[in-house]
Amino acid sequence: MESQPDGGPAESDHPSGPLTSEQLAAIEDEEVLNKMLDGTEDFEQRRMIRAALRDLLKTKRDKREQERGSRQQDLRQQGLSKGGTTGGVGGIGRASMSQQPSTNKVSGQPSPSASSPLNRTAGGKANPAVVPAQKCPPSAAPNVKNVKQMLLDWCRAKTEPYEGVDIQNFSSSWKDGIAFCALVHRFFPDAFEYSILNPNKPRDNFQLAFSTAERLAGCPPLLDPDDLVRMREPDWKCVYTYIQEFYRCLVEKGLVKTKKRT
Repeated sequence: MESQPDGGPAESDHPSGPLTSEQLAAIEDEEVLNKMLDGTEDFEQRRMIRAALRDLLKTKRDKREQERGSRQQDLRQQGLSKGGTTGGVGGIGRASMSQQPSTNKVSGQPSPSASSPLNRTAGGKANPAVVPAQKCPPSAAPNVKNVKQMLLDWCRAKTEPYEGVDIQNFSSSWKDGIAFCALVHRFFPDAFEYSILNPNKPRDNFQLAFSTAERLAGCPPLLDPDDLVRMREPDWKCVYTYIQEFYRCLVEKGLVKTKKRT
């Protein structure tokens, strides 16, 4: 209780005054930067914190890519030294689990990538042009337009620092699963590495976001990744209902504070 925190991150949580861009760049803890962003209303300071967050996520992504490249090189070397057959099969298996393949990156189709490890069965099925109703519980009453807009604004504010996320609605903005992952990652930053996510693997992203939200927030998986990837874009009522439920679970866990109604 009487001991002082020993420096770095603890002081960054509550800085005595505005920090320079160099000081912000020296912070390597994503959670600290997120807390600072939530705690300041100064426009210039928020802009600098967002820039530092983007740089940090990019650095992490580059580092992960580098590590992945060396791992792949090691696997290739092991395969060559063992004579090919055993090493080759094992190496390919391990490589496919440890990295995201890029063979199908150029794809004009919104359908799920067959190269995704989590999507092999779904990728082999026929992709119907129109999917009937997705399993979706009834959404809120239609006369609460302001609540819908407030929830959309909340999602946009929470995912603002994340690269590749631009939330404009409850439908097309969520179709690659990255927005779901960013929203979940904002509250559970240690659950997974955001910087390695691939927007060309929507099913993997949906699966990751929903399973993490269920495990850590207790949010039931109201949406089915297989249904979502078959649709041109998600049904806004279903996405809206799921985000409402996720928000409610965060409130119950004390991760989001709301004004109590009398």
